[in-house]
Amino acid sequence: MYKRLFSTSSLKKSLAAHDYKGVVGLEVHAQLASKSKLFSAAPNKFNAPVNSCVDDFDAAIPGTLPVLNRFCVEAAVKIGLVMNCVINNKSTFDRKHYFYADLPAGYQITQQHNPIARKGYIEFPMVNRKEVVKKRAALHQIQLEQDSGKSLHDDVENKVLIDLNRAGAPLVEFVFCPDLENGEEAAALVKELILLLTTIKVCSCKMEEGALRVDANVSVHRKGEPLGTRSEVKNIGSISGIHHAVNYEIKRQIEVLKSGGKVINETRTWDAVKNRTIPMRDKEVVLDYRFMPEPNLLPVHLTTEEKDEKDVVSIAKVAKTIPELPSQARERLVTEHKLPPLTALQLVDDPSSLSAFESILRENPRRNALLVSNVLANTVRTICNLKKCEMEDLNLTSSQIGQVVDLLEQNVINQNFTQKVLEALDEAGEMETAENVVDKNDWKQILDEKVIEKVCREVVEKNPKLVKDYKKGKEKMFYGLVGIVAKEMNGRLNMAKATDILKSLLKKD
Repeated sequence: MYKRLFSTSSLKKSLAAHDYKGVVGLEVHAQLASKSKLFSAAPNKFNAPVNSCVDDFDAAIPGTLPVLNRFCVEAAVKIGLVMNCVINNKSTFDRKHYFYADLPAGYQITQQHNPIARKGYIEFPMVNRKEVVKKRAALHQIQLEQDSGKSLHDDVENKVLIDLNRAGAPLVEFVFCPDLENGEEAAALVKELILLLTTIKVCSCKMEEGALRVDANVSVHRKGEPLGTRSEVKNIGSISGIHHAVNYEIKRQIEVLKSGGKVINETRTWDAVKNRTIPMRDKEVVLDYRFMPEPNLLPVHLTTEEKDEKDVVSIAKVAKTIPELPSQARERLVTEHKLPPLTALQLVDDPSSLSAFESILRENPRRNALLVSNVLANTVRTICNLKKCEMEDLNLTSSQIGQVVDLLEQNVINQNFTQKVLEALDEAGEMETAENVVDKNDWKQILDEKVIEKVCREVVEKNPKLVKDYKKGKEKMFYGLVGIVAKEMNGRLNMAKATDILKSLLKKD
C-alpha cells in the first residue's frame, strides 16, 4: 500500500488537506567512547572477536559486583551541560527487569527514577528557502545505563547464538519531549546532536556501528483535538532514514484514519530497502519492568565546587573542558568573518572543512573569508563527492587550498580552473604548490583587454543569428554569446572583462 518515500512537501500537502498535525518525540541511545564498560573493566570495543570483551560481571557470574566508570559519569555531566540540563547533585541507579537471552542477569541497570540530568533542551538549525531558522526541542531527561548483548540468528542451524561483547557497554539515553512535527525536524535534531556529542568527544556517533541508535514515537491528530495513538519506529540507522521513516509513518497514519481505520499502539521498524515501516509487535499490554533500586551501587554524588576528590565528580571542572560548541562556532563565523548564516551552517556541519577554514585564515588573516568558505564548501566538497571520500582522505593541505584562494583573489586563475588546480595538487601531493601547477599547465587567466576584445569580435562575427535575435530584444541570446566566449581560449578569459567588452561591441554594431 505504501511503496514510495514521502517527501516533506507531499507530507505538508497531506497534513494541510486533512487538517492533521504530526507529533514526533525521539528516544536516542548514544554509546559513550570509554575504554572500558560502564560497570566492568572489560574493553569497550566495536567489531572485536565474538565474546572477547566480556568480564565476569557482564556475564552475570554470581558474586560479581558493579564498579562505576568515572569517565562515563563525567561524560554524562558534560552532555547534560551542553544540553542545557539541570544537573542532579545526587542520582541513583535502578534495575529494569525483563527476560531475554542477551541479558544474562535478567535486568538492565539504568537511571529511570533519579537520572543524572533533567529538563534540558536542544536548539537546532533548519534551512527554509535558503534561510536558516532555529528550532527547539525540550529534553525530559538523560540517564546512564548499560547496553544488552546481541543475538545472532543462525537460520541454517536453526539456532540463536549470543555475543556478549556489547553487554554492559555504557549508554546515555536521551528522552526528548514530543516537540517535533515531521521527519525533516527529527533528522535536523539528530544531526545537531551528533555534532554536539562528537565536538565534546564523548561518542563516535557512528550509526553504522550502532554507536547512536534512534527510535521515533509518531502520532497524528487534528488541531484542537487530543493527541492521537502513537507508534514507535525502531531500528532507524541513518539521518536520511530518520527523515523518511517519520514522514512515512505520519502519512501512513493519516491514510489509516482517512479510510475509517484506527491507529494502534504498536512497535514498528523501518525497512530501508522497501522504504516503509513494518509492524514488529503491538504494545496494547503494558510491560511491567518491576523497577527497583540497584542495591549494589551507591548514589552518584556531584559537587558544584571546583575540587578534586576520588569519589566525587566536580561539575565546575567538567564545565571547563567543554570546547566551542557548534552553535557558538556558527555565531562566531557570522560575526567575526561576516559569513552568511547558511555558509556558516555548511562549514560547521563538516568539522574537516571548518578546521581547514580556520587554518587557511590563520596562515593569512587578510584572505577573503567568504571566498575561502566557497572553495571549501563547493569545490573541495565536489572533489570529495567525485572520489567518494572525506576531506581528510585527500592529499591536499590547508596551505595548498590557501594558495589556490590567493591565486583566485589575485586574478591569476578564474573559477573555471579552481577544481582543476586542486585536483592536480591532490594528485601531486603536499610538496607541490598551486603556482607551479598553474604555470606547468598554462592555466593563467587572460586579462589583456586587446586579446579579450579580439576573441569577442570573432564570436560576434561567427554568430550573426544570435546577434540579430539579441538586437530584436531577445536578451537571453546575450547569455548564449557569453557562453561561447567563455569556451574560447580554453576557458582562461577573464569573464567580467569579456562580458563588458561584448556588451560594448554589440551596442556599436
